[in-house]
Amino acid sequence: MTISVAFGCPFEGRVDEGRVVELAERVAGTIVVGVDESAAARAALRFAAEEAGLRGARLVAVHAWTYFAAPGIGEPGMAMPEGDVPGLLEAEREAAEKRLRRAIDEAFPGGSQVEVEARLVDSDAAHALLSQGAGADLIVVGSRGRGDIASALLGSVSSHVVHHADCPVVVVKAPG
Repeated sequence: MTISVAFGCPFEGRVDEGRVVELAERVAGTIVVGVDESAAARAALRFAAEEAGLRGARLVAVHAWTYFAAPGIGEPGMAMPEGDVPGLLEAEREAAEKRLRRAIDEAFPGGSQVEVEARLVDSDAAHALLSQGAGADLIVVGSRGRGDIASALLGSVSSHVVHHADCPVVVVKAPG
């Protein structure tokens, strides 16, 4: 029996009492989802977890962060005291990691039905998703729905990922 699953990819499967057996073995793979603290990202994470459960796929939640050292402020030629850049960098990394954990916890208050691999990536969001999504079977991103003008001015992670990913991309709109 031929069954079409996920984007019309046919495969041969065995049916036992009306359900497909070995489906997870044939559909399993990796789903990468972008995570930040927005409602759209929480909705995307819940969608990706449900899809991972259906496919028997690995779920990787990616949170992008970048540290920008503040420039010294003072008169030209004035010596500025050196800051604790390594300490600040570590503090920022820890804060980003806490945001990632909090976003996952908020998406699944009772716990997720699938294991979520949390991955912190030092990059901008679009490039982090594309690099982590290389070789993935699906990338899921949230969209805040700012509209065409704001997206043109601010850039759109979801648009960039849709146009540059080498796998299917699902864009989940913010609830409401």
